[in-house]
Amino acid sequence: MHSSIAVLPPEHHEEPIMKNSVALLQELAGLFVEDGALALAIIGVVVLAGLVAALVPAESWLSGIILLLGCLGVLVTNVATTKGR
Repeated sequence: MHSSIAVLPPEHHEEPIMKNSVALLQELAGLFVEDGALALAIIGVVVLAGLVAALVPAESWLSGIILLLGCLGVLVTNVATTKGR
């Protein structure tokens, strides 16, 4: 007895995944390319967290807190200023 369910070859399954992945990466890159201030602020937070991690290695949790709160702060500030435009 033959099944009536058609199975697509693997290349048909991968195509939508790749298109969606590329679209997602383009959107993420667009966030940083279109808003230079956002990119610079995030780079500043990362550099600050890196300096703290290098200067105070015993307090590694502190650099994690700086990354978390710094990035969230930058994002909230960016959204608030963008919304106000």
